[in-house]
Amino acid sequence: MSAAPTTAGAMKAVLTDERFSDPEWIFERKLDGIRCVAIRDGDGPARMLSRNDLSLRERYPAVAEALDGQARARFAVDGEIVSASGKFQDRSGPFFYYVFDVQWLDGSDVRGLPLRERKALLREALAWDDPLRLTEYRNEDGEAMFAEACASGWEGVIAKRADSLYTDKRPRDWLKFKCEHGQELVIGGFTPPKGSRVEFGALLVGVYEGEHLHYAGKVGTGFDRAELVRLAGLLRPLERALSPFYDAPRFRDVTWVEPRLVAQCGFAEWTNDGRLRHPRYLGLREDKDPRAVVREGTA
Repeated sequence: MSAAPTTAGAMKAVLTDERFSDPEWIFERKLDGIRCVAIRDGDGPARMLSRNDLSLRERYPAVAEALDGQARARFAVDGEIVSASGKFQDRSGPFFYYVFDVQWLDGSDVRGLPLRERKALLREALAWDDPLRLTEYRNEDGEAMFAEACASGWEGVIAKRADSLYTDKRPRDWLKFKCEHGQELVIGGFTPPKGSRVEFGALLVGVYEGEHLHYAGKVGTGFDRAELVRLAGLLRPLERALSPFYDAPRFRDVTWVEPRLVAQCGFAEWTNDGRLRHPRYLGLREDKDPRAVVREGTA
């Protein structure tokens, strides 16, 4: 018997440009949501933890109610909370919890079991009624699934070695096939609005390189009016006198902010000088520690 996990300790996938099919791997849809590890230890309420161990119970009450109502009293499962629209930036709901792995079950730590065995345990672990959903997977045809994913407007595919053990590290046992480039970026400032634009013109964003926040460019598209107002309300209290970037170019009219907010952005490519080409805002990542945001390379 082992104690229930106290932190999310979520396993991470490595971005890769490889596309392959292999019977020793399984393939799942890459979901566009909030990572959540749900832990229940006894008859009390389940904890719902983000990647940086923030509670998600209050934000997703229907999911919390479904977890609390499970017949099984001891489990820790890993998954993604996704809007019914399938889009990360949609905050209107309803929301579903797509579960794809299990860490702990009936007092036993199962992270040391091969993935296929964990999948079998997971299928019987919970009652799969909405808003809880079991994430389906394929045993082969990874390349075909990737093509279908991109044609359907999905983010991509996650490839997982079928005998992989669960770890809180980032081994090459889980790989990400992404349909477009995407990157988490730390917001370090914003420019003033122009014309009919309200609140701000563009976000100044970057990634950490060691202890330094490296400037990666300006993001000025992807916002509707409501999101401009919401973001401005979050940024104004964070204003500071000096740039948080160690290498930002000179700007004539910029408001700098403490680097505490993380944006999810899509973009065409990285330039040779480490800047984003044609970035667009996709949403705010409230589940990510800014200090953990680094440039995501390919394996």
